[in-house]
Amino acid sequence: MKTLAELKAELAELITAAKANTLTTDQAARLDTIKADIESAQTREKSIADGDALLAQFKDAGTPKAPEAVQAKSLGEYFVKTAGTSLAGKRGDRLTVSTPEFKAASDVQVTGTVFGNALTSVDTNILTGVRRRLTIEDLLGSETISGTALTYFVENALVEGAFELVAENGQKPQLHFGDPTAVTEALSKIAGFIKESDELIEDLPFLKSAIDGRLLYQLNLFIEDQLLNGSGAAGNLRGLLNRVGIQTEVRGSTAAGDNAQDTIFRAITKVQTGSGLTADGIVINPANYQTLRLLKDGNDQYFGGGFFSGQYGNGGIMEQPPLWGLRTVVTPAIAANTVLVGAFGQAGSVVSKGGVRVEATNTEGNDFTNNRITVRAERRLALAVRQPAGFVKTTITPVA
Repeated sequence: MKTLAELKAELAELITAAKANTLTTDQAARLDTIKADIESAQTREKSIADGDALLAQFKDAGTPKAPEAVQAKSLGEYFVKTAGTSLAGKRGDRLTVSTPEFKAASDVQVTGTVFGNALTSVDTNILTGVRRRLTIEDLLGSETISGTALTYFVENALVEGAFELVAENGQKPQLHFGDPTAVTEALSKIAGFIKESDELIEDLPFLKSAIDGRLLYQLNLFIEDQLLNGSGAAGNLRGLLNRVGIQTEVRGSTAAGDNAQDTIFRAITKVQTGSGLTADGIVINPANYQTLRLLKDGNDQYFGGGFFSGQYGNGGIMEQPPLWGLRTVVTPAIAANTVLVGAFGQAGSVVSKGGVRVEATNTEGNDFTNNRITVRAERRLALAVRQPAGFVKTTITPVA
């Protein structure tokens, strides 16, 4: 994913080429889409800045003063000495005051937790579980809106009449195009929260990993499933696989020599013949990709290259060779035996209002009395598919 600076540099090159009248067809097409990418990058960088601002709020949270800075014989005296200035003159006002952790003069300053007679230090680093690569949104275009819904029009394929050769003074034929279909995509809010203890929040590296590696990962994992499989009911996004108007391609009879790889190529062709667009991506389940990746020719050579080198020892091995030269996303987000082929960048786009919003508070429920912080993440987005025929849902179920 390109940074905002890289996208701006690319735009500058395109504008220079346009002024010099040397713009290629691909560059002209890129000029139409780069604006959305720049807006998306701006939103992404704003989200990162908002996350940094959140961390800054907790930068000094719970940092105790040096014991010698405040001398007190009791908690009450300690509280008055450390918070008295904040309380003075605030009678009747609503406020929250916290003091550094109080330790009596006779207490031993330790780090860690005492279990029985042993002093046990706690490692707050969490060994994370399975994390899969999230890539579906990266395939699609991106847009931003200021309202709460987006309405667009999908062209009707019905055309009445046709051009004809007309003699001098002859009657010209009329053409009539069917009315386009209005499609409205309402923004969906996807949100969730986690609770962390004050002690863990004081560890800023842990807080960052909790937000980035756990909370935001689960948010994006849910969004990826919605973009592919969302039902469109009860506030769900309507995912690509459940869109009206997408094309289908099914594996035929094995007697005719049909196979999964041929079926996928026919789907690539259908994208072009059915929508006029060019396929730019394939989404496939790991089990199906494995089957294709392990196919061998009559000489027992892997079509995609062996485990040490390319076919017949030529070239290096590719970690994940693309199918038919297209960007191939291998993910369990799509069901086995279903392959989605499409012109992702042109036919569909993720519509966002703002970026990912992360907020934290200790006033939710009984958080304050339990020394907890609630961290919430949410995002508002919709999926726009202006050219449904630019996607082909392909079934490669083995034929008996």
